[in-house]
Amino acid sequence: MPEVSNLFVCLMGMGVTFFGLTCLILLTMLMGKLVRGKQEPTPAVQAAPAPVPAASSEPNRQEMIAAVSAVLAEELGTDVSAIRILSFRKVS
Repeated sequence: MPEVSNLFVCLMGMGVTFFGLTCLILLTMLMGKLVRGKQEPTPAVQAAPAPVPAASSEPNRQEMIAAVSAVLAEELGTDVSAIRILSFRKVS
């Protein structure tokens, strides 16, 4: 049995892979066109606008600020009275 060079094996592997992936792309495109052609066009329906949340979406705002202050004080290693929160708002 003749000896096959490493270069031939490498090129043959890359060639087969390239050919296989090209076939997959073409088959995927063909199937997409076939499926798209059989579907009936659906009319575009506009979604209703999302309801705007109320200004006070947090029922216990003072408790929330106290909890955040306690966490900050614990992380910074200071007393809660040393922390002064100037602004507190929800970040979306």
